[in-house]
Amino acid sequence: MALVRKKIDVTEKITKEQIEMLEGAEKRAIAFDEDNPPLSKEELARFKRVSETIAEEKKSSRKQNVTLRLSPQTISKAKAFGKGYTSVLSKIIEKALDNPAIAEQLIKQ
Repeated sequence: MALVRKKIDVTEKITKEQIEMLEGAEKRAIAFDEDNPPLSKEELARFKRVSETIAEEKKSSRKQNVTLRLSPQTISKAKAFGKGYTSVLSKIIEKALDNPAIAEQLIKQ
């Protein structure tokens, strides 16, 4: 079966030929092959809506607000990084916490 591509300008009124083409496509049977077999009810049930998946990802990666008391010197050094300095602080804290040696050293001070 050959692939047929048609361009439809949605700003123009739909023509009789286009209506016939769409109606014909609607009536045409789905052609499955060995690379694309029909899915069972169990396989279809495992599908998730894309919007649900995106919502779950956003929820799991959402950052939390935290209040920290920092010295004026620390704030001025951080602000020297320019716009987005809070993201830089977040990355520094994350790297320190990911490295047990740094975390141990800072806890002992």
